[in-house]
Amino acid sequence: MTQTDNSSRDGDSLSMAARALWLVLIIATLYLCYFHNLSAIGLVGPDEPRYAWIAREMHESGDWVTPRLYGKPWFEKPVLLYWGAALSFKLFGVTDAAARFPSAFAALLATLAMAWLAWRVYGPWTARWLLLLLPTTVGMIGFSHAAATDMPFAGALTIALVFAAIILGLTRNQQSPPVQRTTWLALIFFGFFLGLATLAKGPAAIVLPGGGVLLWAALTRRWRDAFRCLHPVAIASFCLTALPWYILCSRRNPDFFRIFIIEHNFKRYLTPEFQHIQPCWFFVPVLLIAFAPWTLALVWSALHGALRVWPQRRPSDATLLAVCWVIFCLVFFSISKSKLPGYILPAMPLVGLLLSRAYVRLVPQEGWTFRLLILGGAIPIVLVAPVLWSLHFGANRFTASAATGAGWIMLLFGLANLVLAAKKNAKQTTLALSSLCVVPILALLLFFNHLAPLFLRYDPSGKTIAQELRAAQIPPEQTFVTAMPRGQQFSLSFYLRNEIQSWDSDQPKEGYLLQSSKPCRFVVKPPWTCSTDPLELQTSGWFVYKVQREDSVSNGVDGSTLGGSSLGGGLDRGGLDTRDRQPR
Repeated sequence: MTQTDNSSRDGDSLSMAARALWLVLIIATLYLCYFHNLSAIGLVGPDEPRYAWIAREMHESGDWVTPRLYGKPWFEKPVLLYWGAALSFKLFGVTDAAARFPSAFAALLATLAMAWLAWRVYGPWTARWLLLLLPTTVGMIGFSHAAATDMPFAGALTIALVFAAIILGLTRNQQSPPVQRTTWLALIFFGFFLGLATLAKGPAAIVLPGGGVLLWAALTRRWRDAFRCLHPVAIASFCLTALPWYILCSRRNPDFFRIFIIEHNFKRYLTPEFQHIQPCWFFVPVLLIAFAPWTLALVWSALHGALRVWPQRRPSDATLLAVCWVIFCLVFFSISKSKLPGYILPAMPLVGLLLSRAYVRLVPQEGWTFRLLILGGAIPIVLVAPVLWSLHFGANRFTASAATGAGWIMLLFGLANLVLAAKKNAKQTTLALSSLCVVPILALLLFFNHLAPLFLRYDPSGKTIAQELRAAQIPPEQTFVTAMPRGQQFSLSFYLRNEIQSWDSDQPKEGYLLQSSKPCRFVVKPPWTCSTDPLELQTSGWFVYKVQREDSVSNGVDGSTLGGSSLGGGLDRGGLDTRDRQPR
C-alpha cells in the first residue's frame, strides 16, 4: 500500500524490570533537561526580558489581544508565547521559571510527539533512544530554558508534522484501524497545531511544512497523498485557530499588518535590515554545535546513512519525509538575509529521529567505524580536561576558573560519548550500559549552579543589579544607565518594573546614573555634575552616581558623597537623597 519502515520495526524484548529502569531513566532525562534550573540565571539577552514584560502586562491588564511593551503596542512577534507565559504567571506567579515554562513544556511535547512517531514507524528501541539523545543536546536544553518564541514555534511544527505523517499514511501497519477512523482527527489536529505555530512566529509556519511535504511528494511521486494535507477540514481547523487573533489585533491596531507582516517577516527574510547577516553555510555549524555532545555520532550517522542508502537510491518514505523536512529547513533559512541560531530549531527533532534510527539500526551492523570515530574524538576530549585544570593564568582568576569549568564540561561530554560507543547489540533484555551515556549530562545539569559561576564574573542579567538598587532604595523612575548591554538594560527594566532609560548627555535630567566604571565626568557635562564618591554595588560591580545641576550643589544640596561615610546633603547609607525617596 505505502512504503514505510513498519516491515523492519524493531521488536521489544525487554523484561518488566528493564522496562521500569528505562522508564526511570527517561523520566529523569526529560525532567532534568527541560524543567530543572529554569531560574538558574535571570532573564538574559534582548528578547527574554521584553517577552516576559509583555506577558506580565497581558496578565495584569487583562488585554490578551494587543502585546504591549512599556505600555505601547509591540508587534515584532505573534501572541502564543505571551499567552503561555501570562497563563504561567497566573498559575505560578511572576518568576523567571514561569516565564520560561512555556518553552520547556513545548520541548517536552515535541519530544514526546517525535518519540511516538519513532515508535510507530521504527519501533520501541528507536523511540527509547530518541527520548535519551534528543533532550540531552545543547540546543534542546538551551532553547527549552529560554523565554523566547523559538521553542513554542518548533514544538507546534513538530507535532503538526507528526499528524501530517499520519495523514500521509506513514504510520500505518497491519494493526492500524481503517483510514477513515484516524484521518479526520489527524486533519483537525494538523490544522490546529499549524495554527498554533502561526500564532507562535507567523507565516513561516505555513512555508516550512508546505515546502517539506512538497519536496517529499516530488521525490516519492505521491502527490495525491501530499495534497490530502490541504483537505478543507485541515484548512478550517487552521483558520479557526490562527485567524481570530490576527483579525482582532488588526482591527484594534491599524498598523499591525505593516509592522508585523511587512517589516518583521518579509523585510527580515529578504533584506539585511535587522543586521543578522551570516554566511550561507551558517546553519551547518550551528546544527553541529546544537547536537553536542552527540555531534560525532551525528556526523557518523549522516555520512554512513547516506553511503548506505546511496546504492538503493531511496530510503523509506517515512525516513525520506524527515530528510526532506531537514533539508528544506536548512535551505529556506540559509537563503534568508537574516540568520539567528534559533531559526534551525524546527529541524532538530527530525535530526534527532534520524540520529536515533541510525544508532539503533546501523551501529550493531557496522559499529567498528562508529566506535573508531567516537573513541578518536572522545579520548582526546577527556585527556584535555586535566590539562585545563592544571593551567595557571597568573593573577587572572576568572580565566583560570573558566578553564576549570571548561575542563569539567569536556570531561563529562567525553565520558558520555565513551559510554555511547559501548553499544553492540540491536536488542537487549535489560538496561544496556550504552543507555547510561546520558548520566554524565544529567550530572552536569544537576551541578550547573556550581559550574555557572566559573564562567560568569557577574550576573549577565539585570536581576542582581535590580536587587541592589532596591536595597539602596534608588528610585527606578530616576535611574539612567550608560554603556550597559542592551539585553541587560531590558532585563533591569523588567525586574524594576520600570523602563530604564539610557543617559542622554544632550537632554540631561536630575537623577541617578548607573555605569560600570569610574568616573562619570566624561558622561555628565556642565552645568550638570555627579557625585565624586559613588555608591558601589558590590555584587554586580556597577556604580551609582547622583546627578544634579551645579547650582543645586552650590545651594547646599550636595551629592558628592553618595557612597562615602560622610552622608552630607541628606544622603543616607543606602545612597539615596532622603528628600527624593519614593514610598514603596
